[in-house]
Amino acid sequence: MTRAGLVACHECDLLQRDAHVPEGGVLRCRRCHGELYRNRANSLDRAFALSLGAIVLLVIANAYPIVGLSVSGTLVETTLIGAVFVLYHDGMWPIAALVFVTTALIPFFQVASMLWMLVPLRVNRVPWGAASLFRLARLAQPWGMTEVLIIGLLVALVKLSHIASVVVGVGLWSFGALMLVLAAADAAFDSRALWARISALRHPDGQPHDERPVLHGWLSASECGLLQCHHCSLLAKAPAHAHALSCPRCGAPMHMRKPDSLARTWAFLLAAMVLYIPANVLPVMYTSSLFGAERDTIMSGVVYLWTSGSWLLALVVFIASVAVPMLKIIAIAFLSISIQLHSRWNPERRTRIYRMVELVGRWSMLDIYVITMLVALVQFKALATIQAGAAAVAFGAVVVLTMFAAMSFDPRLIWDAARQDHARSWKHA
Repeated sequence: MTRAGLVACHECDLLQRDAHVPEGGVLRCRRCHGELYRNRANSLDRAFALSLGAIVLLVIANAYPIVGLSVSGTLVETTLIGAVFVLYHDGMWPIAALVFVTTALIPFFQVASMLWMLVPLRVNRVPWGAASLFRLARLAQPWGMTEVLIIGLLVALVKLSHIASVVVGVGLWSFGALMLVLAAADAAFDSRALWARISALRHPDGQPHDERPVLHGWLSASECGLLQCHHCSLLAKAPAHAHALSCPRCGAPMHMRKPDSLARTWAFLLAAMVLYIPANVLPVMYTSSLFGAERDTIMSGVVYLWTSGSWLLALVVFIASVAVPMLKIIAIAFLSISIQLHSRWNPERRTRIYRMVELVGRWSMLDIYVITMLVALVQFKALATIQAGAAAVAFGAVVVLTMFAAMSFDPRLIWDAARQDHARSWKHA
């Protein structure tokens, strides 16, 4: 049984009335100020048009060379898939798989899933398997990193320009355009409008709605025996003597709170802490040339960019590859400890910290993409070659583990300890 006219915040679980939002407007939670809903004008039509453009750009970007390197009349070019194959043949298959999934497979799946759902709706048909595909698309969304790839390619170009003449390929321009179109398509796609459209096709005579609810005070969904789907935002009544069920609309698991949230968060976090040390101490790549061999760590790469005059890129690489992973680990550990100590300190600020952790997590992949391009292009046999080091695998694992830790963390736990304080403040308001 669903509850129409109500919406629960994904971050603090506050139950509140669903309100009309004008086009372009945003509905925010009245307690933690998180975004509940954004009304996008002509969302499905815009998402359809942008998805068509994205699929064309995706094919071009992967079919044509991204960049080339010319030394003494010898031109070495590579596509993204070619760079992945070079890493694989060098024995760095974990990094090859990570780059392929985050820059080729996931973006293709994002675009294909949008088109799979939107094309049938254009001819007034319910898309086959819409629930399962929608759920998978939401799970895959955080792992598409085209925008991080573009910055990584720019850093690689600066480093390559000190080695030989750089030839920018069609693939690079296509990836730049793809980054913008994919971001616009994701922003335009409105899951609420999608499910409203599917519901209208399935029930052309309309569905009976519950009476408009009356809410008193600061009530969470769990206090009212309601569960909210984190994929399609549907509210449903929790079954008796159970804390979970499958979403009636998209089939995703629904829980009062994420099962074993803190235990899983700490498991991923501790593994990331262990691997963070070799990721920064061991060589991230090996360079062999006529002048000898060099072993570069992440910090030595930052120093090289700084001393070569690329101060802005050096700062970007330092923040993304050194500061962000460390700060993510500290932030998630702080949030987890505060929950275990039942802290009531400023839950709104702690929720903002969680949002920031989720937002910046993917940017740590920057150095992985830089290494991928350098390894693929600097293959001049006797003149110079670059190979990925063991630290690249450790660093890639740190990025993945910290992202899993953030996904396992349940921000609603922050507000559970502060619930009584909010109840008292509402009573005296």
